Amino acid sequence: MTRVAAVDCGTNSIRLLVADVDPSTGELADLDRRMTIVRLGQGVDRTGRLAPEALERTFAACRAYADVIKEHGAERLRFVATSASRDAENRDEFVRGVLDILGVEPEVVTGDQEAEFSFTGATRELTGRDDLALPYLVVDIGGGSTEFVVGDDHVRAARSVDVGCVRMTERHLVHDGVVSDPPTAEQVAAMRGDIEAALDLAEETVPLREARTLVGLAGSVTTIAAIALGLDAYDSERIHHSRVSLARVREITEWLLRSTHAERAAIGSMHPGRVDVIGAGALVLLSIMERTGAEEVVVSEHDILDGIAFKAAEEAEAGRRGD
Repeated sequence: MTRVAAVDCGTNSIRLLVADVDPSTGELADLDRRMTIVRLGQGVDRTGRLAPEALERTFAACRAYADVIKEHGAERLRFVATSASRDAENRDEFVRGVLDILGVEPEVVTGDQEAEFSFTGATRELTGRDDLALPYLVVDIGGGSTEFVVGDDHVRAARSVDVGCVRMTERHLVHDGVVSDPPTAEQVAAMRGDIEAALDLAEETVPLREARTLVGLAGSVTTIAAIALGLDAYDSERIHHSRVSLARVREITEWLLRSTHAERAAIGSMHPGRVDVIGAGALVLLSIMERTGAEEVVVSEHDILDGIAFKAAEEAEAGRRGD
């Protein structure tokens, strides 16, 4: 087992995993797994730049994570940054800040690389299960983008498209700096149109309808699962590998899109940082299920973060062998 640390810095959240990993067997034992909502992508879709206050929130989380990584004595750290930092004109400022705090440069990965990490993290532990038909369609609904990956024991096709819960909320549900509470039918229709256009784009390279098992990742999907399970508080063990039917996803999405901020905030399993963006994330998932004909989604708590950890462990082993 190799002790590694993995950081996934997305548009809405930054997450840390410290784990003991054996990449040869697919075994991964968590030592510390945490998430902080930092909204790094605040305003990026409109301005093309990372906001100073968003950078400072992210750097504060990095400083806290540095202490955790040191405490556990991770042999290797890998920091992957995704959609927001990939799009921003001032991403060099972000890179310098992370390097100063954590001692590693963030890898601003391509959408295809992001998709491969997500697929590995989500499916490594599903190998050999006879209740899940192949191939998988792994869908990672982030803040700024959504990754689609079709594969079985390896990735066959992948595509990242620029629809995510934060990007769709900021583009369609914000008026004069305030999130609509609730959104109008016209706003929801415009958002749905963007999502459908992105699905058209994804289908140009990824055979979405050939998949037999839909695996959903990231906070929008896990929050919907928590609501479907009726959890009073977020419980990752119960959420992991739960299954939510298309009918239930549709019911939850419709309620989220007609609810008020206060009603959503009252949900015990809802992270405060997701209250205003969960409706958009739910609509992305519902649109995917309707497009692909999926009758249910298998929800995974293991995702790009776990894929990054597996890769870090493989690199550490290769380094010890002198490869």
